[in-house]
Amino acid sequence: MTLIESLGADLSRGEDGIWYSEDCAPVSYPEEGSAAYFEIEEDSFWFAHRNRCIASVVGSFAPPRGEPIFDIGGGNGFVSLGLAGAGHTVVIVEPGRVGARNARARGLEHVICASTETAGFRPQSMSALGLFDVIEHLVDDLSFLESLRELLRPGGRMYLTVPSYPFLWSAEDAAAGHSRRYAAGELERKLERSGFRVAFSSGIFRFLPVPIFVIRALPWKLGFRSEPKSSPTVARHHAARGGATAAAVNALLTPELANLDALRPMRFGASRLVVAERV
Repeated sequence: MTLIESLGADLSRGEDGIWYSEDCAPVSYPEEGSAAYFEIEEDSFWFAHRNRCIASVVGSFAPPRGEPIFDIGGGNGFVSLGLAGAGHTVVIVEPGRVGARNARARGLEHVICASTETAGFRPQSMSALGLFDVIEHLVDDLSFLESLRELLRPGGRMYLTVPSYPFLWSAEDAAAGHSRRYAAGELERKLERSGFRVAFSSGIFRFLPVPIFVIRALPWKLGFRSEPKSSPTVARHHAARGGATAAAVNALLTPELANLDALRPMRFGASRLVVAERV
């Protein structure tokens, strides 16, 4: 019996090696975004640093030995690939067919094309799951967190990243399909209301709020509200430029990894990285 079959979920394996649910649920993330990000993820300072931050914290709050991490809404599998490279077993659960196929093309073994609802996972069948820039796309994030609690065993862990600070909202958030950016403490409060205990919470990308505000959010607030940029344009904003710029960015980001390795939380950052445990 394979790992996926052991979940008892309502899934069948396709000829491409991906496990599919019979029913499909609406996807709140634009499918064209998966294709756009697939082109730039491996060359992006943003995606690379986020992966390093996630791997550092997951390493400190690892699931029980041998237990997989379920990467919910895992897109093209870039985070899953990073976690697998850090020695974790990962199951990616991605409702979009483009993302699921890209994840499989990256060599990930356990790929499920379904939502947590349509997959039919058994209650308390998971020890760890990840939501990496996922729940900001949902209108009702609180209900979704409550539903995920039912999938986790008592003491099971959830790893999350979200964009921070409503004052940074811009056309790029609209183009990415975001419903919100999280205010200080908002995610932690919602997790506690959903039946979780926050074990660790830290800001990441500390240098980005100022340029995001000046370049994106301020023009939006001043009324220069052009049509939201296409997903490929938004994706290119994450790309590394190389040379002195890349060196400067790396110099700014390296201390963040040292803090996370030592579990020293950072209060400020354009994104938030949180670990929560099911009560």
